Amino acid sequence: MRRELIGLCLLAATIVTFLSLFSITSGSLSDGWAYLLRQLFGWGVIPIVLGVGWLGAVLLLGRLRDQSDAGVRRVSDTDDDTSIRWDVVVAAELLAVGGLSLLHLLVGNDEPLTMALAGNGGGVVGWGISAALTALLGRLGTGMILLVLLLAAVGLLLSVSAADSAGWLWLVRRISSVGRDESGSLDGESGVLDGVTPSASRGRRTRKPKLSPEVEALPLDSKDDKRAKATRRSRRLPSLDLLVSASGGRTAKADVRYQAQIIEDTLQGFGVPAKVTEINVWPAVTQFGVEPGYIERPGPDGTVRRQRVRVGKITSLINDLALALAAAPIRIEAPVPGRPVVGIEVPNSKVSLVSLRGVLESDAYRKSKGTLSIPLGRDVSGKSVVADLTAMPHLLIAGATGSGKSVCINAIVTGLMCDHSPDELRLLMVDPKMVELVGYAGAPHLLSPVIVDIEQVVGALTWITRLMDERYQLFSQAGVRSISSYNKKAGRRRSEELLPHVVVIVDELADLMMLAPDEIERQITRIAQMARATGIHMIIATQRPSVDVVTGLIKANFPARIAFAVTSQVDSRVILDTPGAERLLGRGDCLLMLPDSPKLERLQGCFVSDQEIGKIVNFWKESVGELAATVSRPWDSIMAEAESDPMLEEAIEIVLASGRASTTHLQRRLGIGYPRAARLMDQLEEEGIIGPAEGSHPREVRVGRQDEYDDGDDVGAEM
Repeated sequence: MRRELIGLCLLAATIVTFLSLFSITSGSLSDGWAYLLRQLFGWGVIPIVLGVGWLGAVLLLGRLRDQSDAGVRRVSDTDDDTSIRWDVVVAAELLAVGGLSLLHLLVGNDEPLTMALAGNGGGVVGWGISAALTALLGRLGTGMILLVLLLAAVGLLLSVSAADSAGWLWLVRRISSVGRDESGSLDGESGVLDGVTPSASRGRRTRKPKLSPEVEALPLDSKDDKRAKATRRSRRLPSLDLLVSASGGRTAKADVRYQAQIIEDTLQGFGVPAKVTEINVWPAVTQFGVEPGYIERPGPDGTVRRQRVRVGKITSLINDLALALAAAPIRIEAPVPGRPVVGIEVPNSKVSLVSLRGVLESDAYRKSKGTLSIPLGRDVSGKSVVADLTAMPHLLIAGATGSGKSVCINAIVTGLMCDHSPDELRLLMVDPKMVELVGYAGAPHLLSPVIVDIEQVVGALTWITRLMDERYQLFSQAGVRSISSYNKKAGRRRSEELLPHVVVIVDELADLMMLAPDEIERQITRIAQMARATGIHMIIATQRPSVDVVTGLIKANFPARIAFAVTSQVDSRVILDTPGAERLLGRGDCLLMLPDSPKLERLQGCFVSDQEIGKIVNFWKESVGELAATVSRPWDSIMAEAESDPMLEEAIEIVLASGRASTTHLQRRLGIGYPRAARLMDQLEEEGIIGPAEGSHPREVRVGRQDEYDDGDDVGAEM
């Protein structure tokens, strides 16, 4: 409030000064004030008054508060959060003083003092400084010194070098970010507010400043960013400029302080003393770190004993806290890994989008040493979360409709395509819904056009298993154990081609399990068990996480899972073996389970638009070439083999001998699975041996009936 009042006063003074300078208003005080300003600053009075007005407007709008691209905020009890950069203030003063002095030096005549008193040139201020420097250094030396001073002031004001500040185009491009550092903050820090920790010695709260654990994105003019861009150009990878920049969101500190007070009061009202010691805001929820207090109980000897409140008492009040905060659903993490607090996660009134580019430009992604690093999003503290697909080695994604599964798959695929060429990565996509993965049509990374016909999935998975077996035979001949060792050895020889990684993506598992559950489960399980060393990985998603879709065999071979919002606690237990997913907010809010982490991690997933996907795909089409829609599928030969089943003759004999034709009958007699028996039934129908299906009734065996009919005709003719 104090800052806004100061800004209002500065803005009002600027308006009155302008009216007086242009003689729009007249008064003894305003006219004298305008005359004094003209004498002091001469022709520079207009930009100086404008600068004061800009400062007042910014203070009034509250733009000088801490901002952080990572969105991490530690809220304290103090209101002293002024974050004006004093180097900016000093730079503005140097720019004003140096500009006035250089202006008066250039336009000064034989009587510079008279010109200054008349309100011309640089005014009295410009005359005084230029006259003093001219007496010491001469006119030419003074001009050189003032010019260097101006360049230094501009560089300090815009956070650029003096050489860059000399370019007018650079000045225009950066003029909108005056007074801000590279991360969007005005204080030169990461935008993290002070944390609040209880003082054990004094029994009161003390301020403990905490800085952000990482800077999410390096500045555009930093050496690391230029080196990264040069690396991408050398590898002929798409520029991240094709993606949309991160958009930061803000949550009022007064609101989160008020919510923290409600939490403390509610817990105290139920006899549970506790204090909110830290607050993390980003991007969909606010996590309040609550430290359990102590309860004083009289001991048997009359002494008072202090006993810490049990964590279970806090977790049992989750519904009461949701009612008091008027926010549902809330989630309690007890305790928060690595910190001695209980995390109470409250939904924000506005959800901030986490852009894919922001995660790809983060330090976490740049420092990731994984072969197939995939961007997942940001956690509740604002840190970018990046995982290595080769270490997972497969990923299961599940959640209700509209919770963010398809967006998560698009973010993972787009992130992989941003960092890997078609020679390094190939994709096999299955889209039974026919609309989710159409944006990748024609991408050179694809092994074949996106599979939308469910009947081709079995053949595609069979081809993947054969590819896996062929690679194992290749590794055995080369004397290596994994694809990385083989590629290193092949790279040294330069006579063998490198093997690309293959990622199989299935957007809806439930549709496949309805078609051929036994065959699909067997193929997926075999690939998940053995394909890691060959560089083949699977990403499977489903919106129906039931036990008949996500079976025990599939879950056992997919230790890495992402659970989006689900409708019931049963679905959460199917995905994660624990409740929690039913309390998620949707729209990208998810829980991550990694094989090397015992605790679940809450994330806000990355968002990537269809336009961004189109730009990345078009880049690869233009640089490498477009995948033809009529390209032959590698598993066409397998489908042809399936069409000419060697058991067809045996199936015909069984049907003719028994006079019955059903899929289950063939399964029992031939000892085969349901998919193969169903294909045999279709082939028997095509041969004309059996009739079409008639609901639940057995199929008609036409060959046997025709033979009997023909025999009857012969008997009648003889009679």
